[in-house]
Order: sequence, then structure tokens, then C-alpha cells
Amino acid sequence: MERKRVYTFGNGKAEGKADMRNLLGGKGANLAEMNLIGVPVPPGFTITTEVCSEYYDLGKDKVVELLKSDVEKAIANIETLMNSKFGDVANPLLVSVRSGARASMPGMMDTILNLGLNDEVVEGLSRKTNNPRFAWDSYRRFVQMYGDVVLGMKPTNKEDIDPFEAIIEEVKEAKGVKLDNELDVEDLKALEEQGVKILTCGTCLNHYGLTDRLAVGEVTNMYEIAEKMTQASLIVSP
Repeated sequence: MERKRVYTFGNGKAEGKADMRNLLGGKGANLAEMNLIGVPVPPGFTITTEVCSEYYDLGKDKVVELLKSDVEKAIANIETLMNSKFGDVANPLLVSVRSGARASMPGMMDTILNLGLNDEVVEGLSRKTNNPRFAWDSYRRFVQMYGDVVLGMKPTNKEDIDPFEAIIEEVKEAKGVKLDNELDVEDLKALEEQGVKILTCGTCLNHYGLTDRLAVGEVTNMYEIAEKMTQASLIVSP
């Protein structure tokens, strides 16, 4: 029998339950159980902890091959329940990706928010919400989390510079403000643009004291995120 690797939850139904912690991780098992007892949580799906082991045994390409069909079906299920579509400009579905361990590991698990945003979708989200600042701040946060979690672009000690925080401080200083919420839409657009440059440009990395040249493709690639978050199960939900 083919091993089940993706467990969906949503709309009062779930393929998992609370006692499947070893397979689904703590978050995945609890989200499944909350659906079953009627707690109103967003729909989503969990990629099992066994896939983590398979990743190390079989490699990225084989794991993507094994997961692709099930992940696409699970995303389609979320789209139906949320009445929105992943990557759609007019009515976009955004999801978060969270890792969840079998045992509690406070502060050790990673999260990426707003997966699904890109240069086109952010404009659609701005129109849909009638809140450009919210849309562009969400996009800025996604770019920063991608760099932090997927590319490992974060300080490892007190002396290291966080490149994303550095550009925020530069923009605030140029603007003459102290708080992030004092930045306007154009400032947030500039931050997002500079953030993408940091992801893709060796010159920018060197400017912020980082020497590794990094190149990324489409930043909405869920499998690139999964590659760097294989400590445990992965939970994907709006």
C-alpha cells in the first residue's frame, strides 16, 4: 500500500487526529483535532514527519516527485474551501508554511507567511483589500522570511548584520522616522525591491557584510521552502 504523505484538514473534517503526533508533529495533530471538535481554524494540510526522513534518504528530486500530486490536490482543496486561488491576481490565496516537531521545541521551528505573493499578486491584493500598505507590507515580510528561513540569511551571533533589518533602518533613517509603521506604501515598495535584490545579488550581499553569492528562482516555489524546513512535519494553511 502506498504510504500516505499528505493529510488534509478543514471545514470540520480532518484526515489526522490528536494521537498522530509522531506522524503529523504537534501542530499538525492538534490542528486536525481542532477541526474534528468544531474549532473554526483555517483549512490546510500537513506533510508528514516521515517525508523528512525520506528527504535525507532519497533526496529532494525524488521527494518532490512523490509529493507533487498530493500537494497539488491539497492546495486545490484549500482553494475550494477558501473560495480563492493560489497565484490568482484578482482573488489570491495566500498560505503560511510552518514546521512542527514531534516534541515541543520552543523557538526552534520556522515559519514563512504570505506564500503566494509576487509582483502581480501584490497589486491584486492591494485592490481586493483596498489597503495598499497592508499588501506591500505583507509582501515585504514574505521576502524577508524567505531570505531568513530558506536561504539562511540571518545573524548567527551578535556581531552579524541582518541584511533585511539593515535596509529597514536605512529607509527609516532616510525618511526621518523611528517606527516601522511610520513608513508609507512607497517606502514598503522600496523595501520589497531591495529585499529581492539582497536575495539575488552578490553585490548587495557583500554590501551588508555577507560573502556568499545566492541565486534564487521563483520565490513562490513551495518545494524550495520545504527543502530548508525538513526538521519535522510541514503545515500549510491560510
